[in-house]
Formats: sequence, structure tokens, C-alpha cells
Amino acid sequence: MTANMTTPEVVKKKGFMAKVKSMGPGAIITASFIGPGTVTTATRAGASFGFAILWAVVFSIIATIVLQEMSARLGIVSKKGLGEAIHDQFQQPLLKFASIWLVIISIGVGCAAYISGDLMGTSLGISTLTSIPANVVSPFIGVAILFLGLSGSYKLIEKVMITLVVIMSITFITTMIVVKPDIGAVFAGAFVPSIPTGSMILIIALIGTTVVPYNFFIHSSMVQERWTQVSDLKEARWDTIISISVGGLITAAVLITAGSTMYGMEVNSVADLSIQLEPLFGSWAKLFICIGIFAAGFSSAIASPLGAAVAIGSVLKWEGGMKNKKFKIVFASVIVIGIITSAIGFSPMDVLLMAQALNGILLPVVAIYLFIVMNNKKLLGNNRNSMLMNIIGAIVILVAVFLGGYSLLDAIQTYL
Repeated sequence: MTANMTTPEVVKKKGFMAKVKSMGPGAIITASFIGPGTVTTATRAGASFGFAILWAVVFSIIATIVLQEMSARLGIVSKKGLGEAIHDQFQQPLLKFASIWLVIISIGVGCAAYISGDLMGTSLGISTLTSIPANVVSPFIGVAILFLGLSGSYKLIEKVMITLVVIMSITFITTMIVVKPDIGAVFAGAFVPSIPTGSMILIIALIGTTVVPYNFFIHSSMVQERWTQVSDLKEARWDTIISISVGGLITAAVLITAGSTMYGMEVNSVADLSIQLEPLFGSWAKLFICIGIFAAGFSSAIASPLGAAVAIGSVLKWEGGMKNKKFKIVFASVIVIGIITSAIGFSPMDVLLMAQALNGILLPVVAIYLFIVMNNKKLLGNNRNSMLMNIIGAIVILVAVFLGGYSLLDAIQTYL
């Protein structure tokens, strides 16, 4: 009788520990999308519209969980990354050739554009504290990331990314709690969609900085480092849901803090947020925010070259993963591009906005490829998309197509 009573407790403990131990690939995705662009966009959204467009963060997290779950399921069940699955999906030579090079060019160019903004964004934290120009700081950060990537160690990168997620969580979520926002207004903004006049660009940016195309490639490849059996899908889903939800909470925390302390103000940099927190944190306000900005930028700056290398390596079916010499060459090339362009001294805000626009264009293309692959019965068998997942995925893709079109038109109008 005693044995029967204690067994359920043991099972529960194992279940909880299994969920904790499963954390890893999903945290890399979270660390990837919580970058300078996300923090800057969330700050501007809160300062301009209070909590009114917080629902966009909620939608983007749901969309990210749906698409990243597909990516993780693909990697575990098929033992293929998204790039490799795209390579094998099409038998017609011309279609195969076009698909392979579309991935190589679009993801390669996209990540090269992201890395400059990520390095500049990362350097804002140090620059704000030391007054050293951001374009002087960013190359040193790029070199540090270069050595990290050339180590070829998935476990090392995973540990760094998880640490950065913890730092961002403590920094931004604690800040949100301290400012004591109006809880009723927060819930209204999160679950009652509204589109205030002039808010569409920021709504698109909030979604576009969260649902990142190269993360599909990273996730489908990285889960294979952690899980090898179809029976592991449940743990992988927990990893995806919990990790990305934490990322959404971080984004929401930045928006809520800005909405509570900066509503009606013009934001030129996310570092402006520290000024409004001085009555709460005193002389520690600037340090507190700058640590969060640095963590957000550094994590995203690792993910940009990693995404390019994983996507290109996968679609060209390179063996050896992160230890492959060609993989390291792609990783290093993207970093070097970022070091050079960030050292030139472009405005971080301009670079981040350009990267966001490019992201909006790439997203529907990559999402459609993912959707096609996830309905391949020969590849995934009974683990292909269900009807419900197809409906949800189709809605997400339609929204992505709209965002991509809007981003493209906005970018053309801005630069003409």
C-alpha cells in the first residue's frame, strides 16, 4: 500500500526534472529573437501606444511556438534539418536548384544584414556606460563571437545562450515588476486587439522581430544534438513552449515598462529607458538596463552567423555540423561582414529597421517551405502536420505574407 502511494510522487518528480533537463534548443531560439531590434521595437511600442498593441506580442509568441514546434518535430522525426528537407523535397532539377539557391542567397544575405544591427545594438549597452562610440566597441564584440563560433561546440553555445536568457529575464522582468503597471490595462492590451492610428508599422515590427526565418533552420538542426527518438517529441515540445513563452514575457516586460514610464515620449534609443528608471533604481538604472541590452544583442549576434551557417550547411547537406570547416567559413564570413559594416558607423536604428524589413520579406518564403515539408507523409509519416496544425500554420503564413508585403512597400517608400 505504501509503495503504491509513493509511486505517483516519484513519477511527478521525474516528469518535472525531465522538463527542466529538456531546456536547451528552445532557449537558443529565445536568445536569438530577443535582440536589439526586439528590445528597441518593444520600447518604442510602449512609449508610443502604452499597452494598446501588447496583443501583437501575444500573437507573435503563439505563431513562433507553432512554427518552431514544426521545425523541432521535423528534426527529431526525419533526422534532417530544414535545409536538407528542402533539398530532398523537390525531384524536378530546376525546382530543386531554385529552392536550394533561394535559401542560400536569402538566408545568407539576411543574416549578413542582421549581424551588423546586432553588433551595433550589443555595443549600445557598453557605449552608453563608457561613452566609447558604438562603432568602436562592436568589432571587439564581433571578434569574441567569432572565437565562440569557431570552437565548434554546440554545448558551449547552448550554455552561453541560456545564461544570456537568464540575465535578460532577471533584468527586464524585474524592471517591469518594480514599475508597478496597471494590471487591468496590461490584460486589456494583451487580449483585446486594437490598432491605434500610426501603430501598424510597430505591430509588424513586433511580430517580425519575433518570428525569425533562420531560427527554423537552427531549431531543426539543434534538436538533433539533444534528442534522437520520436518518443522525445514531448520533451522537445515542452522546451519549445516554455522557452519561447519566456522570450515573449521578456518582450512584453520591455513594452510594459516603457508604457508605464515613457508613454508619450519620443524614443531615439532603448538606452533612453534608463532615464525613466532613475527614480526607481537611482544610479543603478543605467547599469541595469545596459546589461539587459548587452545580453539581448550578444545572444542575437551569435544567432545570426549560426543561422546562416546552419541553413546553408543543411541545404547543401554538409556533414559534421558545427565542426565542419565549410560551416566555420560561413560563420566567420558573416561575422567579418558584421565587424566591417558595424565599424563604418551606420546608425544602429537605421540598420535595425532595414534588417526588420528584410526579415518581413524572407519570413513568408521560408514559412511556406516549412509548411510544404511538414505535410510530406513519406518524410514524417504519422508525425506530419495534423489538420489543426495545417489550419493554424496557414493562418500564420497568411499573416506572414501580409507582413512581408507591407514591409516591402514600407521599405521602398522609406528609401526612395
